[in-house]
Amino acid sequence: MTPTGKQNRAVAADDGVRLWAVRSGRGTPGTTPLVLCHGGPGLWDMSEDVAGMFNDRTTVVRWDQRGGGRSEPCAGPWTTERFVADLDAVRRHFAPARTVLLGHSWGASLALSYALAHPDRVAALIYVSGTGIGPHTDWHGVYGANLLARLGEDPQRLARWRELPGDSRERAVLQWSAEFVDRERAVAHAERMADPWFAINTPCNKALNAEAGQTAGSPALYAACQALDLPVLIVDGERDIRPRSAVDSLERALPRVRRVTLAGAGHLPWVEDPHGFREAVTTAMP
Repeated sequence: MTPTGKQNRAVAADDGVRLWAVRSGRGTPGTTPLVLCHGGPGLWDMSEDVAGMFNDRTTVVRWDQRGGGRSEPCAGPWTTERFVADLDAVRRHFAPARTVLLGHSWGASLALSYALAHPDRVAALIYVSGTGIGPHTDWHGVYGANLLARLGEDPQRLARWRELPGDSRERAVLQWSAEFVDRERAVAHAERMADPWFAINTPCNKALNAEAGQTAGSPALYAACQALDLPVLIVDGERDIRPRSAVDSLERALPRVRRVTLAGAGHLPWVEDPHGFREAVTTAMP
């Protein structure tokens, strides 16, 4: 295997469910592995380009969360506690001591939950394109309006999106195209996200989103973040259709936080500002 080659592994969770994971990069003594947590919930890892940015620095681990993508089909359970335990199994397999966690979108929430549960196992947390810890009413309505506005720039695209089944590849590509600022290349970027394509785990998506809606904004969550004694980097794309003000709640709570906002980037900032994204993340890695 070359220094930056890939090694596929099946990682067993503590209940026996097998999780797909892949390791790449130049892991050497003294470097802290980077573990990536993808968005969703109910999707799969799409962050090969992110891994490629850091393969020259450290070992990078990507994985498909429970019931999604290349991981073993299963019936759940679909809870944050269960997903935190799965992430710990992946961490333990590839990084027996501590890891840097980078979570994107829903994966940012998962990475934060893991850091709150196991701060001694995390060297740094990188929170990318998340939605903060306030109530979902702080951002979800604006997000829905912005989504429709972006899709509505092409009335035929919006009409087609509305008529397609919710779990179809074509509908996902159309919806994901709204995540990009560069409207000329938006569909091409979204097509790349959908290759390879796996079935969306709708029960997982609904259950975890419902759970998140119940816990968001709670005093207990805010207090836990106030007590989190580890370095956190928040990375935003300035033109994400989810209002970035939603993340202010998390920034206010964390005692050791730095925030980088990338102008001209949307929900996947590494796609539209790869240099700025790599520079920001590199400064947060031990």
